[in-house]
Amino acid sequence: MATGQSCYRDEVGLRVNLSVAVQCMRQARGILAGEIYEDENRGLNMVELKGLVIDNPKEGIFRVHRSAMTSSEILQMEQERIFNKCWLYVCHESEVENPGDYRRRNVAGRPLFFVRGSDGKVRVFWNTCTHRGALICRREAGNAEVLQCFYHAWSFNNRGDLIGVPDEAGYGAGFNRAEMGLKSPPRVDNYRGFIFVSFNPDVEDLVTYLAGARDYIDLVVDQAEEGMRMISGSNRYSIKANWKLLVENSLDGYHVKPTHKTYFEYVTSLGIKTGAVQTAFGRPARALGNGHAVEEHEGVRGRPIARWSPLFGEETKEEIARIRARLVEKFGEQRTRLMADVSRNLLVYPNLIIIDSIDITVRIFWPITPELMEVTAWQLAPQEEKGELLARRLDNFLTFHGPGGFATPDDVEAIESCQAGYKAEGVEWSELSRGMHREAIAEDELQLRAFWRQWYGYMLGLGKVDTKDPLVRERQPVAS
Repeated sequence: MATGQSCYRDEVGLRVNLSVAVQCMRQARGILAGEIYEDENRGLNMVELKGLVIDNPKEGIFRVHRSAMTSSEILQMEQERIFNKCWLYVCHESEVENPGDYRRRNVAGRPLFFVRGSDGKVRVFWNTCTHRGALICRREAGNAEVLQCFYHAWSFNNRGDLIGVPDEAGYGAGFNRAEMGLKSPPRVDNYRGFIFVSFNPDVEDLVTYLAGARDYIDLVVDQAEEGMRMISGSNRYSIKANWKLLVENSLDGYHVKPTHKTYFEYVTSLGIKTGAVQTAFGRPARALGNGHAVEEHEGVRGRPIARWSPLFGEETKEEIARIRARLVEKFGEQRTRLMADVSRNLLVYPNLIIIDSIDITVRIFWPITPELMEVTAWQLAPQEEKGELLARRLDNFLTFHGPGGFATPDDVEAIESCQAGYKAEGVEWSELSRGMHREAIAEDELQLRAFWRQWYGYMLGLGKVDTKDPLVRERQPVAS
């Protein structure tokens, strides 16, 4: 290739002239406008995907074509190639604490419910009667020994067995009640209280899928002496933007200081020093494999486990010190520092965010259209946490990460503004190159690139791909 000629890396890692990418995008624009082509191998109408991502480590360039955030065809393919293939978060086991407790949930557009059986086991079922399909659980939550379909009164116990059929004699000899129990998705598994499902019977086991994200889930769960619980209640809201923009925003340390300026001004007005925020995001960024990624930063605003801040009040200082001493005794100084002093935003691919900061927000979001998503967020807390410290945690959940708090309205406005900006003509690419020329830090965009590389791998039918920045010689060190 001639010196100075631009290039990008395509889906099989080949180096190709940038003019080829331009040609691909011209084709893609035509296709996205209605010119669909026939896939000779599958016989399916598909959107041309080549060229949607420019990944050029040598030149330090990573760009995503904005049609990925606006195309209905791409959203349909995401459902087929991502949400139908991956492990997806459903719930935390503590949400059904007692035998018979159940809750319903939509996962990737599918109605499910989970229930703790009389035997103590948590199960996930399709929320549909095996008779004629009516919803079994019509309430958001409840407790029941028997779950009865309102349509024809077929009845199931809380372990999913069919135990009652009106006028069962009306069915012939081939009717087998044992075969007509409630059905579960193809794969269901639990990692340290977090329950996932997959609609893909051939998906790899959950522990393997979680890859490096396991270590960060462990850092969250190990904070509790008696285990974690999900606090009852949730924040539910919609955002007029593509779902992938909330992935980007949740991992993006670069926006914090300018976008959340009002929050830091408020904290300063309370007499809290915020100067440390200016250097808090200097920790290394990490791609964790399989599209998972984490952004870590110094917990300068304090952490209920276990870094005291004046924001928590003097009355919590002694209790936080006791918690820290317990962690040091159990885990040692080094691991305690990671649990107590470092905050993190963790992506479990594709759409679970765990924000372990001044509270622990568990956030999930689902695309409705290319320009609309629905978001639900819960608060995770140690079983043993009570009183003022729990109240402070919940206050942080509402006043910073809640839909009416300091942070979330800023973030919603920012990503809705991006979505509105995509209607502009003549600007086709989003730039995510920050930090490619050096060892990336939390204010860089390695985390975002990790997500997009895996997204591109799934969309191209390649499965798992390497999501880290390729090693580039003579990288510049991170500025001290």
